[in-house]
Amino acid sequence: MKTRRPPSQVMRLPLSALEHDLTQRRSNPQIHLRPAVFVDRDGTLNVERGYLSRPEEVALLPTVGKALGLLNRLGIPVIVITNQSALGRGVMKWAEFEAVNAALWKALQDAGAFYDALYYCPHAPNGNSSCGCRKPQPGLLLQAALDLNLDLPRCFVVGDKRSDLEAGRVCGCYTVLVRTGWGEETHREMLAEGWEPDCVADTLLEATRWIELQLGSRASP
Repeated sequence: MKTRRPPSQVMRLPLSALEHDLTQRRSNPQIHLRPAVFVDRDGTLNVERGYLSRPEEVALLPTVGKALGLLNRLGIPVIVITNQSALGRGVMKWAEFEAVNAALWKALQDAGAFYDALYYCPHAPNGNSSCGCRKPQPGLLLQAALDLNLDLPRCFVVGDKRSDLEAGRVCGCYTVLVRTGWGEETHREMLAEGWEPDCVADTLLEATRWIELQLGSRASP
């Protein structure tokens, strides 16, 4: 099991450059692209608490350890994608953000699971006109795809908010809504608008079992 926590990362290239580089990479038959699972942090992995800045308040949602453990055993990269506007608003310090990520990592390790990368947007809404990384913008997904050689049409985006799923849809990923966090409210809003994600799951474990079926795996949960 991976025991060293990956560094938290941001979008390093503008959207146009990311899109160009990914197009070039997809056209290169010598580069092997792989599927992955993008997963939201707050409300999907851990209990939704608004601006989470205290590591002692980190608590995994039920089945999260089993869910990520399943993906780990399948060899499917797990990439956490999270909006953290509290950084841009000045209500949370970088050290607090990293302390929360460290607490999340430890909780996952204690549950026998891990994530492969974590990407975050630190910008407040409308606080940076050049921001292409705040979900539903696709920048973080595109940066991760470039860094990790991911095949976005074979990737899955799992989250409890509409912004998670919209970012995934823009990138051509499968979209999976979990009814944790804001998921119930999000599902009601989407039904009212006639938009259904590819999968709606009560828990993250249910979502990952569906993902396992889509990938054609025979691994046991």
